[in-house]
This record gives sequence, C-alpha cells and structure tokens, in this order.
Amino acid sequence: MTTVPQPRSSPDAAPGSADAALARRYARELGWTTAGRDPLHLLTGESFDVLELPGEAGHAVLRRGVRTGPVLLSGTRMGLLIAAGGADELPGLLDWLEWGPLTPDLTAVGAGGRVAAPPLPGSAGGTTGAAVWLRPPEPRRAPGPALPALAGFGSSTGGAPDLVRLVDAAATECHRIRLSHARSGVPTGVLTRGSADQPLAFS
Repeated sequence: MTTVPQPRSSPDAAPGSADAALARRYARELGWTTAGRDPLHLLTGESFDVLELPGEAGHAVLRRGVRTGPVLLSGTRMGLLIAAGGADELPGLLDWLEWGPLTPDLTAVGAGGRVAAPPLPGSAGGTTGAAVWLRPPEPRRAPGPALPALAGFGSSTGGAPDLVRLVDAAATECHRIRLSHARSGVPTGVLTRGSADQPLAFS
C-alpha cells in the first residue's frame, strides 16, 4: 500500500512564532506545505499552482465575474490559485488562444516554486509582509476540486472553474492594461487610482 506523505509545516519557522502558528494552520486546515519564515511561503506544484499577473489586471478579471479559486495579492502582483500542473499548461494555452508573446506580464509558478503565504482569516497576523487573501481558501472538504483546471475535449473539470476561460480573461486584461499604460506612460504593474477592490468573498 502506498503511503501518502503528510503536508509539511515550515521547519524554518521558530516554534511559538506567528509564522509557526500560521504554518500549522495551513497544514491542518488545507493540507498545504509551507517553508521559510519572515515571510512564510507556500510551496507550489503540490496542492496548487499560481497564475501571476499585475494587480490592476487581476482586479479587472475579478470584476468580470470569471470563476476563480482562491486569490491573493502580494505587492503589485495578484496570484490566482489553479490546479497543480496548470503552470505547465500556460504557454500552450496562450498560444492556442492566440495570445502568444503578447502577455509577458501573465506568468505561472508551478513545481519547485513558492509564493508568500498571507495570513488566514482569523489569524493574529504574522510576518508575512504585504501578502493578503482577496478570496481566501476554504478548509479542505469533499467532494471534488475547487481550483481552476484544464478539461480535455468532452471531459469535465468536476465543477471546478475552467482554466481556459480564466487564462483568456487574464490575458485579455493584461494586454488591455499594458496598452493603456503604454499610451499614458504608466509603468506596467503599477496600481492606479480606483484599480484596487476590497477583499472579496471566496467563490
């Protein structure tokens, strides 16, 4: 019988620290692996991958009503959590959607990567810098996946948001904002007035 490894909380976080408490919550409530400290990081490629894009483009995607999984904001970059393995699909999806190299600001973090771990709702804070959840993850529960996934032809994602639609919306907003900033001389990735929303409920 194959033994499934348990999620690991960060061995670097000092016992009793806010980072250590947050790492334990991530492992216990979500089954997510963490590493490092000040800030604590979530390891990608195991439970999820992350689509990253400028925060302004990300807020525009959320306003469009596209179904997403959990969403985090770290500095000027937004992270959209997707099913593990989705990062490897991004280049092919962008080519298939005919975006190709037009959206250099849309990237993905997959196996071997990490992202800053925001405090979970109800946490006492911690040393996690500017990272916050806009759409926080829900405690793991059955049935089925809740992260955007790629469905093969004639198959279903089991109720999860569709990765193709999410990537297309993200690429569209990245390109639109890149063109807008080029016309106005604003550097790409800078949050402009009115671009940031209040944290949103998970959907």
